[in-house]
Amino acid sequence: MSTVAGDGATVTVSVRVPPAEAFDIFTREIDLWWRQGPRFRIAGRRRGQLSFESGAGGRLFETVDFDDGQRVFVAGTILVWEPPERLAFEWRGVNFKKGESTRVDVSFRAAGASTLVTVRHSGFSTLPEGHPARHGLEGAAFSRMIGLWWGELMTGLREHVMQR
Repeated sequence: MSTVAGDGATVTVSVRVPPAEAFDIFTREIDLWWRQGPRFRIAGRRRGQLSFESGAGGRLFETVDFDDGQRVFVAGTILVWEPPERLAFEWRGVNFKKGESTRVDVSFRAAGASTLVTVRHSGFSTLPEGHPARHGLEGAAFSRMIGLWWGELMTGLREHVMQR
């Protein structure tokens, strides 16, 4: 399920594990479920390693091997780390200028034998009109695109949980 709003998007997926396990999979196994390729990774077609550093102040980063050596790209800083219920981090796309960021809030809520993982990505209204992150889209069209992007990622999370 996904919903869109003028400033971002919210996507919810159900995974068949308890909240503590869902939080652990989301954070410690992010590289295993986050999609590959240029739409989802700074590494593009190269193989990068996506990781969270646990705790508030930690980083979400991708380590990429290039011909001239390894580089680390920081995609965000963890703002809230409250296992097994909540995670929030600043999101900085590779094309963001200094001082530009958005926010991703993730909640993990028990629902019977499963966990509802809800991702809310917001703060795009702080980016200037025509920003490269918008891909030429504004308003509802942009929110739909972000919702579909996160929908693909949450499908990756659900598929990864099912394969464990």
